[in-house]
Amino acid sequence: MNFQDQTSYQIKEKIDTSKVAILPVGAVEAHGPHLPLGTDNILAERLSVKLAEVVKGLVLPTLPYGQVWSLRNFPGSITVSNKSLINFIVDIGQSLYQQGFEIFVMVNGHLGNGAALKDAARELYETCPDLKVLYLFYPGMNSAVEEVRETPASHGTYFHACEIETSYMLYLAPEFVEMDKAINDIPDIPLSADATPTPWEEFTESAVLGDATLATEDKGIYIIDTVMKNMVQLIEGAKKRSQNSDLNGG
Repeated sequence: MNFQDQTSYQIKEKIDTSKVAILPVGAVEAHGPHLPLGTDNILAERLSVKLAEVVKGLVLPTLPYGQVWSLRNFPGSITVSNKSLINFIVDIGQSLYQQGFEIFVMVNGHLGNGAALKDAARELYETCPDLKVLYLFYPGMNSAVEEVRETPASHGTYFHACEIETSYMLYLAPEFVEMDKAINDIPDIPLSADATPTPWEEFTESAVLGDATLATEDKGIYIIDTVMKNMVQLIEGAKKRSQNSDLNGG
């Protein structure tokens, strides 16, 4: 259920019934010739809607800008600082807490947001101790990815506009994918990229990190179904902790 579609008169009862707020967090950045700039936003939104249906959560309006320092020089990319992102998330979390939510779930579509979301969750842990905060970035995807991937990963952590992310889009938002423009671009990412700030244009011209031509809807379904099960499990666990805290009076 979309939070912003409700009226102020309707929302109190829905918050009391749900207690779970889901915030899609994405970014605007280059995703090669076959995927749109808003890929991370689209994936976060579609995942959040699917998740909300299972856990009876309320989906907040998407936070559409992220920390994309590494891709900031590619046409169309828009970046914000970790500090700005942290402040925004903390402000939202505190507002949700005041409104009566008990679970705040950030569904992150962009790896570069990870550090900021974790720091924001830690700050909310201190300022809103009764608010259970989860920052989720495709939890448990790695094992499923290894079962369906046809090409080696170009990096141990990064995946971008490649066989995997394009498969996610073919499952969750196929109308945005131009597979006839998909390319195979597996860059040689130097070890130094993990040890010093490295703009991506130093090792890729396309922003594609893999063979996007091998993407399929079935691969997306397999991985995302695994991710969804893990997300649901994490949220249900947070619900139980919240309920136990309520019963114990704190």
